[in-house]
Parts: sequence; structure tokens; C-alpha cells
Amino acid sequence: MRAVRRSSRVLGRSYRNRSVSRNSNTFSSSSITSSYRFPTESTTSHEYSFNSSLISLKSSSNLVLKRFYAAGNPANPNPPSTEPPKPTNSYASLTNDPTKIRNIAIIAHVDHGKTSMVDMLLVHSGTLATHEKSARGDRVMDSNALEQERGITIVAKQTAVEYNGHLINIVDTPGHGDFGGEVERILTMIDGVVLLVDASEGVMPQTKFVLGKALARGLKVIVCLNKMDKPHIRADDVETEIFDLFTALNATNEQLDYVTLYSSARDGWAVRDLANDQKDSVAPILDVILEQVSPPKEIGAPTDPFKMLVTSLGNDSHMGKVLSGKIQSGVIRKGDTVKILSVDGRVVQREGKVLKIIGTRGLGEVLLDEARGGNIVGLCGLPTGTVTNTVCTTTVNEPLKAIPIDPPVISMLFGINDSPLAGKEGKKATSEMLFKRLKYELDQNVTLQMVETGRDGLYEIRGRGGLQLSILAENLRREGFELSVYPPKVLMKDGGKLEPIEEVTIDVDKGLAGSVVERLSLRLGKIEGVKWAGGDGDKGAVSRIVCTIPARTLIGFRSELNEISKGEAQMNQSFKEYAKHKGEMNAAVVRGGKGALISSTGGKVTNYALQGLDGKGTLFIEAGDEVYEGMVIGECTKSGDLTVNPCKLKHVTNVRSVVKEDFYRLQPKKVMPLEEMITYIAEDEVLEVTPKSLRIRKLVMKEQDRLRIQKNKKKDK
Repeated sequence: MRAVRRSSRVLGRSYRNRSVSRNSNTFSSSSITSSYRFPTESTTSHEYSFNSSLISLKSSSNLVLKRFYAAGNPANPNPPSTEPPKPTNSYASLTNDPTKIRNIAIIAHVDHGKTSMVDMLLVHSGTLATHEKSARGDRVMDSNALEQERGITIVAKQTAVEYNGHLINIVDTPGHGDFGGEVERILTMIDGVVLLVDASEGVMPQTKFVLGKALARGLKVIVCLNKMDKPHIRADDVETEIFDLFTALNATNEQLDYVTLYSSARDGWAVRDLANDQKDSVAPILDVILEQVSPPKEIGAPTDPFKMLVTSLGNDSHMGKVLSGKIQSGVIRKGDTVKILSVDGRVVQREGKVLKIIGTRGLGEVLLDEARGGNIVGLCGLPTGTVTNTVCTTTVNEPLKAIPIDPPVISMLFGINDSPLAGKEGKKATSEMLFKRLKYELDQNVTLQMVETGRDGLYEIRGRGGLQLSILAENLRREGFELSVYPPKVLMKDGGKLEPIEEVTIDVDKGLAGSVVERLSLRLGKIEGVKWAGGDGDKGAVSRIVCTIPARTLIGFRSELNEISKGEAQMNQSFKEYAKHKGEMNAAVVRGGKGALISSTGGKVTNYALQGLDGKGTLFIEAGDEVYEGMVIGECTKSGDLTVNPCKLKHVTNVRSVVKEDFYRLQPKKVMPLEEMITYIAEDEVLEVTPKSLRIRKLVMKEQDRLRIQKNKKKDK
């Protein structure tokens, strides 16, 4: 306490020695300099200055002391700045020289090692220290919570490294087919790609998709066979598959002359010659990038009007929305006045001032005073801009062309939660909140579309796949929303005559391949081939099943596959084409021909009631859960729905006895993730999504009303 009082007196003397501004009630622009000197690493003493804007005359003494110790604590002489660092001389000089810039993307199928490879590139270039990577863990680019949990990349992210006097901008892209739009929208920013292929799995559906998009843009492709440390690799066969894929996608002779590298991103090495080169770093990848990928093309002269196509949106804690993209021509400086044009040439914002220019270096941001053509930067101060807009000088009237995005193939209805338990677990349960949040998501993600349904509080969202829409629902759930999600439906063409066809690749144990082929055939799938995909012996061997199947019949098959293979099978899918309608699927195939257990009443679930239901199916509830009438509480062992009472109480009598039900052991309830539950629900059901619970209920909750509807359907037939 004596030290505190002494510091307070010293600080008070400093107050009396400084002038005060009458308008702002703060100290004048001259800063307060403490008489204390703190030792630092570079000098024997350090003179610390206080920022005048931090202290107000109206502040209480406690607040003054708090700020004094926060700023002048000897243990923390250099408090971290909230602003991104200013660019170093080398970084600033590189951004001003387009010949020293390389813009590339890492593309691959899901789980082929893209993000791990970016980690190694950051470490080798010195942008990310080894101890920093250890503290952050693997896949440092996957900053999203869902990305870290699922182990996949969902959103494309950009970083930059300095290597051999060059600035290499690297875009890490998603590998799942549902997020293919993230790959499409960043193609305008890059001049080359590194195609990673698992040396064991080989070419997969998403490999074909991303490579086809890159070749269509005329980009330079560098092939890298990754995961060379795995057992049972088949590098020679995979190289043949890759070359065949290039020819099938009509690659030019120049594109066919690609460089092949071999790597292990996990172990941190890459080589050009697998037999002779030393496996100690990933430098060969960076060397090949500088050698094969050309500097940014068609960027114009610095005197040309400024143009930039917005490819992604970000957020700055102080400035708000950040518009990111590659500068196509001209120079942009902090404070310049620009305008924003839509894809069709409509003026979105007639005038706006660029308040901040943000570059990227490693995992951090760098403030720039100006940026030239070929750079990938973010601009602050333009709140009305969005993806596919053109930011340009006020004299420009023609927008830049945006790459057309493949159309969505699946849709789901999102609505407010209107169940009997609505409003008990979430903070956001109004249709207005849901509408604003969905509109924000549409601005961020160009692959999503929203269609009016004509019903209040109900919105149709269209996307590329069930996983993409389930990720949206999961994000809403974590933000505190309560919503209702309806069964997914595929989008037909030509009045329902054409339907989307998916190409599915399944890796499963050789002994289970026959069962999987049978289930796919029941869902109107056409088997294109079954081949060996690795492993030895009968038990260790893995079969790869390639199949084309309608997207509508594929819904719900993933959970069925997990039951067959005990969760060990790997399934990948990608959109192939629109084709003639394949006919109707047998209704018995859905849920394996099983019905639903439906609650006939509301209340708390009891152990006594569950004992009577244990043999009737698989339960989704346990004792103590709250249910309501019309809620689906389990899966029936037989076809057709069964209405039961899960809240039944045991009659109380005055007879004391020891009965066997007191020691009855119930089966644990079945827990399904959100993605699986979305594909599980039937056409007459809806999924209730809250921050704490996932519940399935019937659209018509009263049993009498459901029976009446069934009778009317029979009469119509």
C-alpha cells in the first residue's frame, strides 16, 4: 500500500505540471514523462512516456492508478499494440514491385494435407516460429471453431510469406465438395495452384473438381504427392491417375508439362527426386513456386485507374467491414475516394473513403499506406460493398468480370422455432433476427441463395450440399438462435424432368463391399467400378466403390453406411451433372423401413415408462428429459409410426415389495450430430434446433389430425 500511495503522489505531481485543454478536458498534446527509468534488453534504462489521451481529469483515482500500472508496470514495459504492425522495409518494397509477387492457392481433396502443408511453409519461411506453431497446435490456418472440431477447412483464408526476396501470397482452400464455391471465388486472385494428392488414396472426386476449375482458368499447376510417409503408398499408380485426369479435363500441352514433387506435410519435407534428394525441409515447394508461377498478369500500369474485385469479406474491430481482393490495376492509397459497382454495373456506393489498407503477413495483419496492382489487400471504410463487387476510382464505369459460380443443388427451409418448448434455451427466437442473420450469411457466401416462401418467418436457403447447410444451422445454433429446420430437398430442372446426379466414392473394408453395393443399388445408384484401394490380406484390404447416384436418394445414406461399417468407411461425393429423372425410390429404403416412436403427451420422461419402451425401438431420450405431444422420441423397430407415452408414472400403492424394475438397466439413448439429424428427418417431420438441444417432431403434432390426413390420402388414391 505504501508503494501505491507513493506512486499516486508522483502521478499527482505530474498532473500539476501539465496544461489542460478546456475543450476536451484532457491533457495537452505534450505527453507525460515519468521520472522512472525501466531497464530493457537493449539499454540500461528506458524512459517511458504516457499517452495523453489515456488520462482524463474526471477519472477517479482508482482508474488513474489502474492505467498507470497497466502502462508503466516494469514487468510489462512494452504493452502490445492493438493496431497491426507497420510493414517492414522489405515487405513494403515487395508490395510495390509486382515482379516480386507470387499469388498461389493450395487445392486438394478433403484431408489430403493442404492446411498442414501451409503450416510447414509458414515455419520454413520464418514467418511462423516453431514454438509459436507448437503453442497454436496443428492447422493454424483453421481458426474457425467448427474447422478445428471437424478437422476440415470450411472458409478459404489467405496468408503471405517472404522467401528469397519474394512475397508469396498463399490461399488455403476447402477440400470438401460442399464448399467448392470457396475455391471458385478465389480463382481470380491467383496465378497458379499447388495440387496436393494423397499418395495412398489417389485422385478423388474433389480433386477432379478443383483441378478442372484451375485448368479452365489457364492457371499453372504444380503437382505434389503428399503423405509419402504413409504405409501402402502407391505413388506410381497415383501419378498415372493424375496424368489421366489432366488429359480427361482437356489440359493444354503447357499445362501437361507440370512439375511433380513428393512430400510429407506432417514430417515437414518435400523433394523433387524421391530417391536422391535430402528430406529435411519444404523449401523445394517454395523454389518451384518461384520458378513455375509467373508474377501477376494483366495488372496494368500504376497510372491506370484503380480496380479491385472483392472476393471475400472480413471484419475489423474498429473499422467494421473489410473488403478483400486482388488489385487488378492502378494504385490505392489511404484516404483515397472510391466507388463501388455491382456485377451488372449498378452503382452500389457512389463515394467512399478508404480508411485503412490491410496486408497479410503470416497469421497477422500489416498496415499499408498504399498498395499496387497484383497485391491482395483488404480495404476498410466501405460498408456497403460485398463479394463480386468492384471497388474502383470514381471515373470508372465498367465493373470487373466475376467468375460464375456453379448453381446450388439442394435447399432447406429455415424458420423460427414454434414448438411448445420454444424460447426456453435460446436468446434469439424472432423471425426478424433470423432474417437479418441469413442476409448477412448471403453477403459472406456467394454460393448460398435465399428464396421467399410467402410464409412469415420461413425462408428457403439453397446451397451446394447438406454439409454446407448443416454448418450454417450449427453456426446459428451457437450464436443463440432457436430455429426449425425442414428436410432437405434437391433442386430439379426442366419442370422436374432433370435431377442432380452425384459421383460418390466409398472406401470400405473388402468384406463389406457387397453390402454397400447392395444398399446403393436400392437407392437407384449405378456402380461405375470396384477396385483395390490399399491394404493387405482379406481383413486389411480396402475396396473403393465408385458410383453415380441421384442426390435425392443419397440423402440419409451416410448414417446407413456408418451402421454397416461401424463408422470405418469413408464416403466422398461431388456434383457431376443434371440427368433424366431416375424414378421413385422404394419407401422402405428410407430409415431401413423403420418408423418413428412419437410421444402422445408432454412432461418429464420417467424411468418406469422407458422400461416399457425399451424393446420397441431405439430411443433418442432419457429419464428426466422434457417432451411434448408429437415429438419423435425414438426409432421404431417395425415399419410405420407408433404413438407411445414416455411420461407414464408407476401407480403408488401401500404394498411394499422388491420388484425387478428397480434394477432394470436401460439402453443408452442414440445421439446424432446435427448433420446426421438433418438427413434423418422424414418429409412429415421438422428438426428443432436450439443452443442446448436437437429435437425431431411431426409437422402435425396431434395424433387425431395425423390419422385424419392419412385417411384422406387413402381416399384420394
